Amino acid sequence: MVRPFKNIQYYKFCAYGFFKNLRFFDAFLILIFREAGLSYLQIGLLYSIREISKNLFEIPSGLVADTFGRKKAMLFSFGSYIFSFLVFYFGSAFLVFAAAMVFFGFGEAFRSGTHKAMILRFLEEHNWASLKTQFYGRTRSWSQIGSALSSLLAAGVIFFTHQYRALFLISTIPYIIDFLNLASYPNYLDNAQRQLNQNFIERLKNNLRDYFKQFRQLHQVRAFFSAASFGGFFKTLKDYLQPLLQTLALQLPLFLALNQKQRAALLIGLSYFLLYLLTSFSSRQAFKVEARFKNLPLAIDVAYLVGVLAVVFSGLFLSFKFTLIAALLYVGLYLIQNIRRPLIVSYLSEILPSNIMASGLSTASQLETLLVIITSPLLGALVDHLGLGPGILIIGLLYLLFFFLVRLSPNQSKMLN
Repeated sequence: MVRPFKNIQYYKFCAYGFFKNLRFFDAFLILIFREAGLSYLQIGLLYSIREISKNLFEIPSGLVADTFGRKKAMLFSFGSYIFSFLVFYFGSAFLVFAAAMVFFGFGEAFRSGTHKAMILRFLEEHNWASLKTQFYGRTRSWSQIGSALSSLLAAGVIFFTHQYRALFLISTIPYIIDFLNLASYPNYLDNAQRQLNQNFIERLKNNLRDYFKQFRQLHQVRAFFSAASFGGFFKTLKDYLQPLLQTLALQLPLFLALNQKQRAALLIGLSYFLLYLLTSFSSRQAFKVEARFKNLPLAIDVAYLVGVLAVVFSGLFLSFKFTLIAALLYVGLYLIQNIRRPLIVSYLSEILPSNIMASGLSTASQLETLLVIITSPLLGALVDHLGLGPGILIIGLLYLLFFFLVRLSPNQSKMLN
């Protein structure tokens, strides 16, 4: 018997996450837009444009993946990503960036939920479904290692070239490699192969029927909103660590012989490098967190509260100019996201039928997208008018109130037994 963590496909899953997160521009995206002359509100609108594009194709992309094949959907996704990077590289105005965000959103729509469904299908094939939290956490940890390396390399590029623009072009290289990696996945992960005895209309009809059955049970609806709310919270706020670190870089008596851009690049690059190493470790420990709680829904709820409270207090400390403490608290958001994500994916896999797994995960992702569409421009406007600290604080308080609507009910754990 082949062990799950020595299987060649396991290494391909890890490679997928590693190369996918070699987006060298990620740790500097807000600073790139600010250097181009955009306001925080415009940046928030760009994030909304990306999420609207993703939202329009989210559920259809899941149905396409489940019906035509998940591998094909993933290949289309990465082709769209690569094209968006090139548009970002050659563009400089808001409308051009908006067009790039549209193509980036297409890539997100055809990727989100689909690859997770492929992992779960692989575990089912080998009767390793009981290891899903640990398996997904380990593969996700390689994504964080990729992010750590990309932030460090990106800092070096900025340090020596004094420009951000090249980061988009360099990012196409790992995405081409990952495209080839995905093309080498075994065909049974397409999932459509399991339904070849049906014609297209029958497959689509059956998948649609199973898909809409999800919404007849309250515990499944609450699970979707639980997954979406914290994911939307994280996506809305995560990049605001960049201006926070930029402020901190100018306050600390470090690298004084360098110019401001070089100082900021070094501190941001090193900070993100260490941060993603920590998140890589936290992803691997998610199954231990699950084991410490009496049930999975409780672990998911506690993670939500800890992550939101970390941001609330970060915004509060930043408002009173305690920048270093605010930055350290902000790190908690990243750590909790990488602990909570494997837990919620594991939970959703328990309550969703396997033949519509991609569609179901895409639904959660779509709800997450809707939240980002609303809160990203709101956060940008708050930061423009009130400042970074108060803006972060207010959004954190809003999501804290939202918790009482999305909290997983205690009796849901009984449904898993």
